[in-house]
Amino acid sequence: MEQALETGIGQPSQSRPESGADSLPDVRLTAVRKTFGEVVAVDGVDLDIDRNEFFTMLGPSGSGKTTMLRVIAGFELPDSGRVELAGVDVTELAAYDRHVNTVFQDYALFPHMSVAQNVEYAMRVAKLPKAERASRRGEALEMVRLSGYDDRKPSELSGGQAQRVALARAIVNRPRVLLLDEPLGALDLKLREHMQVELKQIQERVGITFIYVTHDQEEALTMSDRLAVFNEGRIEQVGTPESVYEHPANTFVADFVGTSNLLLRDGRSFTVRPEKIRLLEEGASRDGFETEAGTVVDVAYAGMVTRYLIELERGGEVQVVRQNLEETSREAHEQRGRQVLVGWRREHTVPVTTREENT
Repeated sequence: MEQALETGIGQPSQSRPESGADSLPDVRLTAVRKTFGEVVAVDGVDLDIDRNEFFTMLGPSGSGKTTMLRVIAGFELPDSGRVELAGVDVTELAAYDRHVNTVFQDYALFPHMSVAQNVEYAMRVAKLPKAERASRRGEALEMVRLSGYDDRKPSELSGGQAQRVALARAIVNRPRVLLLDEPLGALDLKLREHMQVELKQIQERVGITFIYVTHDQEEALTMSDRLAVFNEGRIEQVGTPESVYEHPANTFVADFVGTSNLLLRDGRSFTVRPEKIRLLEEGASRDGFETEAGTVVDVAYAGMVTRYLIELERGGEVQVVRQNLEETSREAHEQRGRQVLVGWRREHTVPVTTREENT
């Protein structure tokens, strides 16, 4: 287990490509399939991840994203397909022969070791000189803003500090690719939001490819250069956060990535995001809007915004998000039961199909 946590030091030369391979994807997956008995965990995945990308694998529990990460790491071997790192076929290589590192949700720090000893562990196993170990340790701790924490034990660290020590221990080995398996899952909301910014900044400073696994849609949208949405072992859509959110490929993506309203009108299925729908005040211009009447059936006041659930007269429901610029909680809740007019611009609607219709 200890050796598997830290890979990438003293690797065979085949694991580090020549400079001419820099134009190749850092990770290329071709028709990768992995089963566990009768369960198909990964079902024919094709994917390229570019050099120095912050790439996220997003999906619900059981969608195959963590299994895919473990296949890249070498902790699981695929039943079929091909795994390449910077143009080198590593499909059959053991985890410790791949130029990758993995950071887990529980961080896996050794409690009896100091921060310095944790960060240096794999370098000591690789028998690197003491001076080089100290230099690389200091550099890694500075990158994660933990200089001066060398002598502390994991029990003396906050959750965010422990997470950064785990990152320092991973990047000190200078891997080609860093794999992160829901590393923020154990942190409270405030700290998670802070660490999302920290992680992105660290990735930009160290200049290596991060592959991040999460089920948190907001986290994926906030941090990623690109993301892949997983469902039942397959990829539903790959793209930038903006393209996936604004132009979902099908109903699964529309429902899973954020909140979306699915409507069927005049034979046309489309989604429209809650923030794109307006509650039109009496006398307000309707120019450019498609409008429908409805009744407010539920109100959820959430501080900066209020979420309204509106039952439409033509059938179906929509959720509307409205910023609370002046409205109070009492005023928001007084909307329940009111007849209202909602409107959206046609350019904010996205035609969608089911996955079956897409295939």
